[in-house]
Amino acid sequence: MKLLSFFQKRQPVLEQKVSRAYAIHMDGSTNSATWTKREYLNFVREAYRINVVAYQAVNKIATAISTIEWEAWADDKQILRHPILDLLRRPNPGQSGADWWKARIIYLLLSGNSYDERVLVGASVKELWPLRPDRMNVALGTSGMPSAYIYKVGSRAIRFEANEITGDSDILHTTMFNPADAVLGQSPVEAAAFAVDQHNAAMNWIQALLQNSARPSGALVVGKDTSLSDEEFARLKTEIESRYSGPANAGRPMLLEGGLDWKQMGLSPVDMEILRIKDSAARDISLAFGVPPLLLNIPGDNTYANYREARLGFYEDTILPFVGFLAAELSEWLGPYFGGIELRPNKDKIEAIADKRTKLWEMADNSFDLTLNEARQLKGYDPLPPPLGNTLMAEIKRPAPSQPAPPTDANAVKGFVYGPR
Repeated sequence: MKLLSFFQKRQPVLEQKVSRAYAIHMDGSTNSATWTKREYLNFVREAYRINVVAYQAVNKIATAISTIEWEAWADDKQILRHPILDLLRRPNPGQSGADWWKARIIYLLLSGNSYDERVLVGASVKELWPLRPDRMNVALGTSGMPSAYIYKVGSRAIRFEANEITGDSDILHTTMFNPADAVLGQSPVEAAAFAVDQHNAAMNWIQALLQNSARPSGALVVGKDTSLSDEEFARLKTEIESRYSGPANAGRPMLLEGGLDWKQMGLSPVDMEILRIKDSAARDISLAFGVPPLLLNIPGDNTYANYREARLGFYEDTILPFVGFLAAELSEWLGPYFGGIELRPNKDKIEAIADKRTKLWEMADNSFDLTLNEARQLKGYDPLPPPLGNTLMAEIKRPAPSQPAPPTDANAVKGFVYGPR
């Protein structure tokens, strides 16, 4: 009894290990609510709804990711059929897998944040839903980590609790890194804001030019001996606006009277630069999103020789790193409910990088210095057991020793043994 009491007294006190700096790292926002930035709706309107370059860049990335096939892995072995793959193919009754991926990627690119809800039935994940980022409120706890996510639409609000220690929640908050905010991410549109505004302004200028008969304005010159009264000036102005302005009146001849003369004005040097400025702004927008200008049909200097090379660079520099980040985050969020499954993209099914992988396979097959396992590793296959796996490719490719031709005499065939004894 005394011995038991001794051990009870000596038992160490368990402590929760929480970062002491992270709470103040959140810019003093502990125990407060942080809303996704209000500029989100402006980003949606200016970049996605009315800017063709940003719209297409966002859709290029979202479509590329939504078409990727996913694999389930456990203990470094692929599982061909698994419930998590079925969930990704049909995440909810209203969306297919491709629709779900496109929605969450577009939200992420426009806001810098995306929020996904998992629906649990017992201990099983049955549905996944993407939520609008401008409606989500992140409540922080004393540790500086999110303690709850509050989704508010009008007067209705739904609260999703979050574990401050593990970070686990029914809401997956995906962010693009923001060096000025520890809670909310930064959208690529924010970096491309000036370029988007310039491109939109250039398009407005071109539209105004088209509405003015697709030519610059001119001036009515009054002769030296002629003067217009206020009434005549107002009548002339009204007539020009109603009869000679706008696309419907393009090409209509102007009837002048009273010594008036029409002087056409040419394009100023600033006007001549509008198209160049528009294309330059378009390239800056494509740069912010990581989409080669060649894929967006933007004229000008291109760093890629052809469309295929540009598409390969787009996948290698933008899509695959992005997909790797998304796969790791999704695996950590859903994996515990599916036995620790890890999600990986099937790179063999990505057409854009198929040519490069084919060349890599040819290099591995034609090599003489690599072992069979080294060649299989380059192809992404599992190693073979020794001694076969350690055999050089040169030895495998060595031609077999020639064998004697079988006898043609029917009597000799009876005692002939094919191959080495």
